[in-house]
Amino acid sequence: MEKIENTGGMRRFATLAVKLGTSTKTNDRLEALEKYFSEADDADKVWVIALFSGRRPKRTVNTSLLWEWCRELTGLPGWLFEESYHTVGDLAETIALLLPEGPGGAGMGATGRESSTGGQGVKVRTGRPDAGAEGPGAVDGAGAGRSEGSRSLTDYLLRLAGLGKEEESSKKAFVLECWATMNSEERFIFNKLITGGWRIGISQKMVVNALARSARVDAAIIAHRITGDWDPATTTFSALLSEEGGGGELSKPYPFYLAYALEEEPAVLGNPAEWQAEWKWDGIRGELIRRGGELFVWSRGEELMTEKFPEYQAWRERLPEGVVLDGEIIGLGQGGQPGEDADDDSRAGGYAANSDREEDARASEPRRVSVVGERDSNRLDFVPLPFAALQTRIGRKNITKKNLQEVPVGFIAYDLLEYEGQDWRNRSLTDRRAQLEAIVRSVNHPLLQLSPIIPFDNWEQLATIRQLSRELGSEGIMLKRKSAVYQVGRKRGDWWKWKIDPLVIDAVMIYAQKGHGRRSNLYTDYTFAVRSGDQLVTFTKAYSGLTDKELAEVDAFVKKNSLEKFGPVRTVRPELVFEIAFEGIAASARHKSGVALRFPRINRWRKDKTPAEIDTLEDLKRMLAVYGK
Repeated sequence: MEKIENTGGMRRFATLAVKLGTSTKTNDRLEALEKYFSEADDADKVWVIALFSGRRPKRTVNTSLLWEWCRELTGLPGWLFEESYHTVGDLAETIALLLPEGPGGAGMGATGRESSTGGQGVKVRTGRPDAGAEGPGAVDGAGAGRSEGSRSLTDYLLRLAGLGKEEESSKKAFVLECWATMNSEERFIFNKLITGGWRIGISQKMVVNALARSARVDAAIIAHRITGDWDPATTTFSALLSEEGGGGELSKPYPFYLAYALEEEPAVLGNPAEWQAEWKWDGIRGELIRRGGELFVWSRGEELMTEKFPEYQAWRERLPEGVVLDGEIIGLGQGGQPGEDADDDSRAGGYAANSDREEDARASEPRRVSVVGERDSNRLDFVPLPFAALQTRIGRKNITKKNLQEVPVGFIAYDLLEYEGQDWRNRSLTDRRAQLEAIVRSVNHPLLQLSPIIPFDNWEQLATIRQLSRELGSEGIMLKRKSAVYQVGRKRGDWWKWKIDPLVIDAVMIYAQKGHGRRSNLYTDYTFAVRSGDQLVTFTKAYSGLTDKELAEVDAFVKKNSLEKFGPVRTVRPELVFEIAFEGIAASARHKSGVALRFPRINRWRKDKTPAEIDTLEDLKRMLAVYGK
């Protein structure tokens, strides 16, 4: 394996990042990470763990300023800079390509990969004096006085974090000095750190495995230690990997156990008596933590969300001390007998939508169900609200009384990770479930619900029950082995998600835009429309679902059949028909079609259909009436 050069910390990290971003082999990436963690300074290692686990520093320099400063240095007219950006597809890379050569080498070729422009990127030289001879001077703050070869990644990140309240002139001086003294690899990564567009295809699981190999500690232990609320600016590497980990002990969550999709019939799982079936809910996966007399709420994305759900504080005194629950954060109403129409006072929060409510209230209208299946026990005691309702809450900085009334957010608990301060993850699901039931019963609050177990005798019977999923506001069924322990990450064998088929609609592509990263030369981002009388009405965008071969075909079509150009967007002849799949639909005043889709993607290219055969806006509205509330 290629050795990472023992140079300055920023240069070492840039070399690592480019290698990770260009390598196609998992083992090569893992070895590069392991090597980095074995050689880099401890402070830099903490920041790398933070960056690869989603703890990005706040943006302190506006990207429009980067555009302006780069144009000043290169002398490019605005239209040419914009065209370069649309061709490259990434602002950080565009700037690194256009800037005059730095001390480390020429152009992006120094990154060890071809530019996404296919080797045709613009190189611009200016008459600016070489910064090594007469630059803007030493950078104030962390790292001042160091040579570029010794300045660490930590120095740069701390300095960037401190720029927030400084004048634009100070920000400009720092950024220009960095550009002048960095090679193109470093510039590219430095720009990425500024813009926040930090995606190079490295999972947290890979970082955990590399750390585990480097530190010779079990990966599951490492995964737990690096979770929680910790600050890379104040946390040392030794403290982060210690038994206490980096996060505050009281609020520290556990790594989530994730299920694999079941692509075959469930009979392949064997004896149905060994499995527990539950509904799969469409909310946000979260952990509810009660420690030290306080209550904390964590999302699966390791975001501390306690302040977003003030209604949870009603459980703080009712939950026992030293408890961690795993479950779904979701808008909840109260259930009722089929056909009942409870009055406002009987609902949790009185959130039923009136006809004159705006979009937020319409999105939160409860989904009342009549479960006509083999077993009455599948009737729910609560009403899950559409995900669109939850979105109206999580996007708000300030939660008002009206928000709480219109969309009360509950928690459907389906696992117990800690009880009386002891880790219960190595106990069987059967044992964890029994104690979880006792805890939820003791709290006795309408917004803390227990995930119902679906009783079934055989797989055929469960398949019939599964057909009720969408009627119940569920995405399908979860299957969990009763004897299984609670593992870390996505592990095959004991947890499976058996989702229902998505909703689909046929539509025609009318707009196309180039993608980003390795797809920046291809038109891969599409806008679709359905028919409304003689008009085509846009209703969604989709970015995934086609093979590389199909993407190349569509790209060729776009280039030959473009009608208009609006910046990076091309209007194309409405000839290509695609089947669009999605998980849910909701009313939306922000969209011309009046609807918004959940998780839209291309299901297949309908080469067998003509634009005259696509679905209509009325078809979408009918789906909204059935599935949108």
